[in-house]
Amino acid sequence: MQILSVSSLKGGVGKTSVTMGLASSALNNGVKTLVIDLDPHADATTGLSVSRGAGREAGLLLKEARKARLNDHAVPSGWLELLPPEKRKNARLDVIVGSALSATFDRPDIRPRDMKRLKTLVDGVSGYDLVLVDCPPSLSGLTRIAWAASHQVLLVAEPSLFSVAGTERTMRAIRMFSNEFAPQLTQAGVVVNRARADSAEHEYRLLEMERLYADKLMLPVLEENPHWQQIQGAAYPVHQWPGDQVRDMAKSFDELLRQLVPAKKLSG
Repeated sequence: MQILSVSSLKGGVGKTSVTMGLASSALNNGVKTLVIDLDPHADATTGLSVSRGAGREAGLLLKEARKARLNDHAVPSGWLELLPPEKRKNARLDVIVGSALSATFDRPDIRPRDMKRLKTLVDGVSGYDLVLVDCPPSLSGLTRIAWAASHQVLLVAEPSLFSVAGTERTMRAIRMFSNEFAPQLTQAGVVVNRARADSAEHEYRLLEMERLYADKLMLPVLEENPHWQQIQGAAYPVHQWPGDQVRDMAKSFDELLRQLVPAKKLSG
């Protein structure tokens, strides 16, 4: 079971969008997936078509880590109902719902024993090939709780000056955190989101990212798509969106997923 934290230091770069795109690809490719929504805004919960109030919130589960079982509180995503019948039978996409209650743990001075709370929970989970943890856009307590439980961190950036600088700082933070608290943790790579082919600034920043991140820069780059807001607003998986407008985006998420999940887990 692969546990992957999706993180960014800067808000607004589409971290939750990338989480949802990967979840859509996993669902379409037969990868049994659990999404843990650790962001107090709980946008991943909404986007995955789960009503707030369904299941036990992530914040309460962290509080009860020693006695709670994640399998007992995972809620099926509403996306399952949108799958073609032939794919629905063996599909699995569950959510640990987010809420503002998790903000209790989002402190800069979080204690080492509290950092182990999610790890305690995921150590007992079963039945999944992939666990995606949607982190808040910061390096405070909840992100560190997620990293302590994860095998890898996937960083999301956009081609802008502040995002490039923030991603560099986050990569250094991951190395320091791994050395001190989580020796199993590695960097999966950097996904560039919301790139525009007609922007000279974006072209310049992408070249800068190639230089700074080298082999950690994941391809393909995710291009800005005018339909993405509509898809998220409808709480829909990108792979099931009608029409051809987002087909290339769905293929991009499939390619990224292939780089993150062992090929034997992908059924296509």
